[in-house]
Amino acid sequence: MNEEIKVLVADDSSVMRLLISDILNKEKEINVISKVCNGKEAIAETFDNQPDVVVMDMNMGQYGGLYAVEQIMRQKPTPIVMLSAVGNTDLSPIMKAIDLGAIDYLNKPAKSNVRIKDISQDLVKKVKAAANSNLELLVQEDLKKVAAPHTFSSDLDYDVIVIGSSTGGPTAVEKVISRLPENLAVPVLIAQHMPENFIPSFASRLNRLTPLTVEVGKLGTVLQPRHVYVAPGKLNMIVQNKEGQAEIAFTKKKYKEFNYPSVDALMCSVAKVYGSKSIGVILTGMGKDGTSGITEIKKSGGFTVAQSKETSVVFGMPREAINSGNVDRVVAINEIGFFLVSSLN
Repeated sequence: MNEEIKVLVADDSSVMRLLISDILNKEKEINVISKVCNGKEAIAETFDNQPDVVVMDMNMGQYGGLYAVEQIMRQKPTPIVMLSAVGNTDLSPIMKAIDLGAIDYLNKPAKSNVRIKDISQDLVKKVKAAANSNLELLVQEDLKKVAAPHTFSSDLDYDVIVIGSSTGGPTAVEKVISRLPENLAVPVLIAQHMPENFIPSFASRLNRLTPLTVEVGKLGTVLQPRHVYVAPGKLNMIVQNKEGQAEIAFTKKKYKEFNYPSVDALMCSVAKVYGSKSIGVILTGMGKDGTSGITEIKKSGGFTVAQSKETSVVFGMPREAINSGNVDRVVAINEIGFFLVSSLN
């Protein structure tokens, strides 16, 4: 793509359009080429000016963000980052936007327009990641639960699966989890970069896609087969060995690449507790979070997997893990779930 990232900003507040544009235009690689106040204008401007990224509000007069996302992704697929205060109170529209093809989302500060500056760094990162995303992978496919149980041996090669993901991750995680059998013989741990208040809804959504039990990780929970534990968004979740059992704990330690939740925190703890009996998986996402964790799993004798470039919405995290030399297998997203099940034996 061109060096300059052309951005369209759609928001019904003139003040917000100005603030968002100022934040983005301070970056030399980004140029806000148009600002509109509703979904109808966002669609027209996308067709006419072909921005590289659209930053989209949700509630706007004369056609809102959901309508705009649906029409743009159907007729002129373009990376869309949702920036809305709706996510502070009602997550269903945001998740619907992701289903329709929006690549990412960011909660807009609800109390004051001035506080938009608090999320300026995150907004810039997400716009840059969106500009380098794989458009063909943004529209969600219909997922079905795996009906048939799998036959597991009594002596498994691995005792846990840990997954890390960021941008594009919700859809990727869903594709993996929906392909796991109801009698999965090991627990699954997930660290997905996501706003804190999104995590419970994300876990509930996963729970509807699988016969496994999906829950948000809680202090002291002993890990069980047939369960999926999602790291909460306000703490760095880890695993610890307590009296011979692996249980969920949390750490106050901060991690260089990302926090709340940190993929590195979770994976490094899994490597320490489970050692060679652990499987680590890095899915789509921007940045380097997970590379240190994958490295520790590999050093401990565990097995490591990364999502393929061709099937990653954003190839940053898988690429960094692969380049570290500590990934055993690179697998397409639609095959990872089945591949993990076969690897357990």
